[in-house]
Formats: sequence, C-alpha cells, structure tokens
Amino acid sequence: MRSSNTVLTTARRTATLINALADESPDPTDVADVLRAYGETDPIDLTTRDVAGMRAAAALLRQVFAAEHADDAAATLNRLLQDHTGPLRLTSHDGSTPWHPHLDHDDNAPWDEWLLASSCMALTVLVWDRQRPPGRICASPSRQNAFITQGSGPERRYCSRRCATRERVAAHRRSHSAEEPSEIK
Repeated sequence: MRSSNTVLTTARRTATLINALADESPDPTDVADVLRAYGETDPIDLTTRDVAGMRAAAALLRQVFAAEHADDAAATLNRLLQDHTGPLRLTSHDGSTPWHPHLDHDDNAPWDEWLLASSCMALTVLVWDRQRPPGRICASPSRQNAFITQGSGPERRYCSRRCATRERVAAHRRSHSAEEPSEIK
C-alpha cells in the first residue's frame, strides 16, 4: 500500500528521492529506506529494475527543481502531467487510507509511475500556491541536491545551512589564499 501524505511532505519526499536516485547505481534497500522514512508501509520490495525506472522519473522531476521561474516550473510540470500521468481520481486504497487524489493509472501502479504522478501533483500544488518554483538545485558544485524552498524571505541557494556555511568558508579561504603573497626564496 502506498501512503497518503501532505503536499509538503510529498514534495520533500520527492526531493529526497531525487537526491537518493542521483547515484549511478542506487541500492534498492537505501531507496526503500527513504520511502519508509516518508511513510510508505512495508513490504517495500524494490528491484534494481524498479529503481532504474524511479531513477528515470527522478531525472524528469529534477527539471522542475532546476526551473528559474514559476512559468518554467509550470511548463515542465504541464509536460510531465500530459506525457506521464493518468486522469485525476480519488482513492482510499480500498478503505485502508483516507480519500486522497492520485494521478497514476492504478493504486498498484509501478513505482516509477507512482513517483512521477504523486510528485507532479505535489509540486503542481506548490507552484499554484506559491506562484514560484517549488524548489531548487543546491548552488554548491559538489552537492547539486534538490531541495524544497519554503516560506517568505530571501530565496535559499543551498540545500542546507551546513552546506551554505561550508561554501562560505571555502570561498573565504580561497579569497584569503589569493591575497597572500607567495614566499620568495
């Protein structure tokens, strides 16, 4: 059974899965652990083929996070919705969950279809609600993580405060090393 989550939780799960699936050969056990962390219930029996399909879906979803403006994010989502999802429907998974919307073709759709459809729905609602892209790709050249942007205030450039601090310290060290004259022997 696939769980029902809030829009923001589903969007965060999307970003986390995009990052977990960015490796060339993600371990199905690690991907299943991410799913469990976001409320999916066992059994989660992912095969390498399932993960390969999810990896392709994650690559498509990464484009939404790379969008600079709401128009770009909306155009990408519209294309993904048209090309990869079914009609909007409500499901309760035969009474085992509260009613919630789905865009995949079946309650037991393959993992890649489910990931793409549920993620598109959550990201679409965030674009609609905030009128801006739902997330970003981390500005750190060594990270490139997808992350959800939240709230008001200045737009985040990094996936975490820790990452931003690491980049500021590295930039500071680079600027100071460039200022120091080389030793003359």
